[in-house]
Amino acid sequence: MLRLYDLVMTHKLDTDDFFIHRVQKHCDGLGLNFFLIEPPWLDCFSQRLIEGTVSAKVLLNMHSEHHLPEENYHRLVRMAYQKGIKIIDPPDVALAACDKARLHPRLAEGGFGVPPTIIVRREDVAAFRLSPEQKEMLGPSFVIKPSLGYGRKGVILDARGEEDLQRSLAAWDNPFYLLQPRIVARTIGNCPAYFRVYYAFGSTWCCWWNCYTDQYRIVTERDLEQYGLAPLSEIVQRLAALTGMSFFSTEISQIESGEFVLIDYVNDQCHMLSQSASPSMGVPDQVVAAIAQRLVEGARQLAVQPR
Repeated sequence: MLRLYDLVMTHKLDTDDFFIHRVQKHCDGLGLNFFLIEPPWLDCFSQRLIEGTVSAKVLLNMHSEHHLPEENYHRLVRMAYQKGIKIIDPPDVALAACDKARLHPRLAEGGFGVPPTIIVRREDVAAFRLSPEQKEMLGPSFVIKPSLGYGRKGVILDARGEEDLQRSLAAWDNPFYLLQPRIVARTIGNCPAYFRVYYAFGSTWCCWWNCYTDQYRIVTERDLEQYGLAPLSEIVQRLAALTGMSFFSTEISQIESGEFVLIDYVNDQCHMLSQSASPSMGVPDQVVAAIAQRLVEGARQLAVQPR
């Protein structure tokens, strides 16, 4: 006998309890049955999916390792997609969007503000040497990012030369590495003009995010008007259209010239740690709750659409 869920969600962070409970609440309110695939249930759910005794209409992927094909959550998401389950977001779409080396040229061609970038293949790291023109472009201190990195893993913020590529490679083995000049945000009201913007099924939420302290606060309607921040949502809507992603966040900095520059292009499987759980680095509860609601609404709509 088949047990069919309307929505299942992969997750392994207890710190996101507020978000998880909100997803459960909204599923209940819409009459959707829900299952949370936590680590203790991962192997059992995967096996029953293989056997055909359990399935789902939609899977919300809040944890899988794109860069590790054999990782158990990644394998589950792939298998679910192959069995016709709708995924938020489909693995190939998410991988293409989250790979900074693949996405960067598309962003540049699409007219997005992005840092000047040098992309180096893993195989070329040992022999790579910067040309005088590249050194001038990067400046005396620059940033190195793995193409599939997240959570600052493998990121070098104080790189001085080619030898720092080895530091990044040792910390986070990836197919490509991006070398970029440091982008300095202008100051607005004693705070850096640095933002994290969330997107879910057509809706956006803009937050001030202090890149030095990790603290969040909501961008208000007054902020949008007073500081000319309306382009934040416009940029993210364009980013969603370019990548095909239904749920992600991005980091945007406004520099002294007034230009908005994408810093960390697309983050899927967003960490939904709430501010009530962690005042120092959590996302405002109002934003977490709204995202949870929109994701459940989007999942319900997705469930009835042809694949």
